Amino acid sequence: MSKSKVAILGSGNIGTDLMYKIERSDALELTMVAGIDPNSEGLRLAKERGYLTTTKSIDGLLEHPDKFDMVFDATSAKIHQSHSDKLTAIGKQVLDLTPAAIGPFVVPSVNLDQLQSEPNVNLVTCGGQATIPIIHAINRISPVSYAEIVATISSKSAGPGTRANIDEFTLTTANAIEKVGGAKKGKAIIILNPAEPPVIMRDTIHATIEEEGKEAEILQSIKDMVKEVQTYVPGYRMNTEPQISGKEITVFVEVEGAGDFFPTYSGNLDIMTAAATRVANELALQRAKEGVK
Repeated sequence: MSKSKVAILGSGNIGTDLMYKIERSDALELTMVAGIDPNSEGLRLAKERGYLTTTKSIDGLLEHPDKFDMVFDATSAKIHQSHSDKLTAIGKQVLDLTPAAIGPFVVPSVNLDQLQSEPNVNLVTCGGQATIPIIHAINRISPVSYAEIVATISSKSAGPGTRANIDEFTLTTANAIEKVGGAKKGKAIIILNPAEPPVIMRDTIHATIEEEGKEAEILQSIKDMVKEVQTYVPGYRMNTEPQISGKEITVFVEVEGAGDFFPTYSGNLDIMTAAATRVANELALQRAKEGVK
């Protein structure tokens, strides 16, 4: 099978880690990395690895439309709309790693099988990728009337892009908790922990369900979901057994990064790049099946 050519827009931490994960893909071929900082470590590494690079951001990509079929946008929510408009206008598929949420949400362990050839798909947020699978696992056994998540990450793993997108993070994650996770009402909170040594990503998921008496089925559903997420995020795990009291359920998960480019405590960044690569692989397989060049 011929590989789908992909480009990365954004040469920061997320864009650079994506480069390493794409290199391991059997369905994707990285051809180009675009940034704005000529002194960017990501651009330097990309150039050393033989990829075409540009410091002209989206304009640089648009100068080489034959180099890619899909683009990972790892910039910011505020500029993503402009990027998406320019790329989709020339028939390029966009995978949005910002919380802009222009296209449909996708969480690989939940709705990858429903993924269509949309011009733009959104990877929600790191907190969404870590917690929505658990909410969905509960909801498929007993309807979830309310779900609240608290994502705690190390301050050191929250770069300028993450900090600039915090408001969008809470809104987008809450929205996806409802649309993808299935909760009737969702809420999201993010905490930047300055502790030293840096803490790995930890998430608390609290759900209120409508039906009691299905504790065993819920526990098994959660455990099955954790195994599913681990197929593309090996460092994803529960750090204690779920707590169930009547209609209240609390689940604690943590995410240890793979250590490709990020330190292993940056599970919040790693889960985004792992999920994005998993989605792009599926899109590439669809394109091959449909004969799309």
